[in-house]
Amino acid sequence: MVATPILSPPEEAIEKPSEQSQSQISTESANKPLSFSEWLLAPPKGTEWIDGQIIEKTGMGSKHSRIQAKLAAYWFNYKNSSSQGGEVYTEVPCQTNKRGRRPDVAYLTSELVAQFEEFTALSQSFILIAEIISPSDRAEDVFAKVKEYLDSGCEEVWLIFPESQWVISITNEQQIFYRNGEEAKTQKILQGFAIAVDDLL
Repeated sequence: MVATPILSPPEEAIEKPSEQSQSQISTESANKPLSFSEWLLAPPKGTEWIDGQIIEKTGMGSKHSRIQAKLAAYWFNYKNSSSQGGEVYTEVPCQTNKRGRRPDVAYLTSELVAQFEEFTALSQSFILIAEIISPSDRAEDVFAKVKEYLDSGCEEVWLIFPESQWVISITNEQQIFYRNGEEAKTQKILQGFAIAVDDLL
């Protein structure tokens, strides 16, 4: 998906976290720049926080939404049927290396769910993440984001390319490519999960 800056304040204009309530921060976010701390307390819907800018996620049409919903359902059903537990999330913010991201689909193990309990923005990357790639996304940006996730606690990232019909599973150790007629499989997290690329896309 395309990331579009909606606020680009100079560094000196970014205000320090205040004593405002989360609802006040959320309401006023469109009218004033947010510091990273404020964004983490109440991230405006559909935004990420990247290098001092609030970035609006765009380019998410019906195909993107359909794949996102399907993968979340597949992961949810599998974590229950395999008794691995944990939780599946969509569009929930997380903190990486001084950035705030909002993965398309994400998963946490039971142990991490117990550790973090309820959160507005997870204080690390989710342990398993899927990003659905739009035709307008730059390859350099996509793989930089993967590295960012892996450097911040994520153990496996799925990149899903609807137009070219590819799924790539990436860990720190290896990258595995799947295409039409093949089953995409998890490497480290939600072990044993597999889905036909044709069924997902």
